[in-house]
Amino acid sequence: MSVSGRQSLDLPPMAHSASQGRHFVVAALQRWQLDSLVDSAALLSSEIISNAVLHARTPLTVSVERIGDDCVQISVSDGSPFVPQRRQASTDSTNGRGIDLLDRLSTSWSVTSSAAGKTVLFTLDGSRDPWADFVGVDWLAADP
Repeated sequence: MSVSGRQSLDLPPMAHSASQGRHFVVAALQRWQLDSLVDSAALLSSEIISNAVLHARTPLTVSVERIGDDCVQISVSDGSPFVPQRRQASTDSTNGRGIDLLDRLSTSWSVTSSAAGKTVLFTLDGSRDPWADFVGVDWLAADP
């Protein structure tokens, strides 16, 4: 039996918003008993919330919506019109991997622009283990 719902949290453009948003997402998934999605959701949520804080510098909204028995959509909306750009990260870079993480771990993701800013949204599906493809792979050494 699935429990549907949508929950949102408004956050300021401050560093602590990344951890607050991550905890909000994890708590929603745990309430819905979607524990298999927690690790990927926590990582990807942290990534897109951090990007909103660093680059948009506007208030943001984190939303979590259950869209099926094992599926969720997580989004972060901010007031900046600038969309994320893919960057080539070197092995010792501390940033520049966000889009690659979204590509590899989410079922799908998108960016929607509007007059008010943008929304980055990703979907996770519990019937798919996104980490299985990386067992035994040195991701930093592998070609994208």
